[in-house]
Amino acid sequence: MKLRAGRRQFLQAIAAATVASGTACQDKVDPTLSSSGGASSSGGGAGGTGGSASGTAGQTTAAGNSGSGGSGQPRLTSPLGVALLGLGKYASERLAPALKLTKHCRLAGIVTGTPSKIPTWQSQYGIETKNVYSYDTMGALLDNPDIHVVYIVTPNHLHAQFAIAAARAKKHVWCEKPMAMTPEECRNMIDACTENGVKLCIGYRLQHEPNTQTVRGYAAAAPFGAPKQLDALCGFSGFGPNDKEVWRLKKIPGGGSLFDMGVYCINAARQALGEEPIRVSRARQWTERPDLFAEVDEWTEFELVFPSGAVASCRSSFGETMDSLNITCASGSYELEPFQGYTGVRGAASDGTQFDQIIENQQARQMDDDALAIIEGRDVLVPGQEGERDVRILLAIQQSAKTGQPVELA
Repeated sequence: MKLRAGRRQFLQAIAAATVASGTACQDKVDPTLSSSGGASSSGGGAGGTGGSASGTAGQTTAAGNSGSGGSGQPRLTSPLGVALLGLGKYASERLAPALKLTKHCRLAGIVTGTPSKIPTWQSQYGIETKNVYSYDTMGALLDNPDIHVVYIVTPNHLHAQFAIAAARAKKHVWCEKPMAMTPEECRNMIDACTENGVKLCIGYRLQHEPNTQTVRGYAAAAPFGAPKQLDALCGFSGFGPNDKEVWRLKKIPGGGSLFDMGVYCINAARQALGEEPIRVSRARQWTERPDLFAEVDEWTEFELVFPSGAVASCRSSFGETMDSLNITCASGSYELEPFQGYTGVRGAASDGTQFDQIIENQQARQMDDDALAIIEGRDVLVPGQEGERDVRILLAIQQSAKTGQPVELA
């Protein structure tokens, strides 16, 4: 209830700040919107002081489009100030430490609904008090030149609201996957960022990882002929009896193994095969520990059919640790194992080629790549459209599992 109330106050504050700043806004944010309904993507327009040049680190006084990717926004220079929105495990254990390793961005601010976390974060990362926000004070982001990017790291069903509000505050948006709960929410996020002249990047860290990129390149190069079969397994068995209150185990949008782990299988299949699936041919969801997974899927398995005839057989799990990607082609094969771990992604091809490039930190590489795209005014590697495609497939898998029937993909 505390998070829900804070989110409502946050959206009200954003709407108030937008109107007060003179930003053209035809329809204000509706603070009563549910997580499934999304928010209207219109509104925004030119104006707002969130990107005004002030001589702070990460900005110059030259206005223009190329640095920010949006009309009327100033050109930005390295490093970009990043605010983490949501201070859970991934933000605290992965993103914040990774920001210390980046060259083109820095941890400049935090947004949290838990005031008790603030002193630790300020002490550990030297965050100024003026850059610390709660969900009901985030409207002030509009006037903060220290922060250029808001990274959304909340539970999945809250991504859309916070991303849209951050865009209306004239901040570039980085958002964890899955992007949102419905294609409509994804489109609202994309539209809000476009209309407010900011970029939207989805946090698919593996698309920035070099061994994954090598495998992705094989789809076009076809060194072993056309891919025929892909097998992707992704899961972990870390949940136990003391985790019954964890949101991923609750019957809310985005809970369960499919949305948490299965999205890796979907994205890997699309990238490794180099085409978009046309059908979910079958899907099944179940639990083997109903006392713990009474509300969500512990396991999901599904098959995707692609235009070339290739088939991807995938499985996600909260009950077994597994992490492998295998592609069988007409005259050979290749694999990554592990394929989605935070460290140690590696693999090999049937001709003996090793996929063994090493980088220091996946999250640091991802954030530096996205920061440079903003600074240089070019397309980001993983835009919102990429996240939307996976959301459509996730929902089709759920539908197939529920009905027992194949589902065609548009």
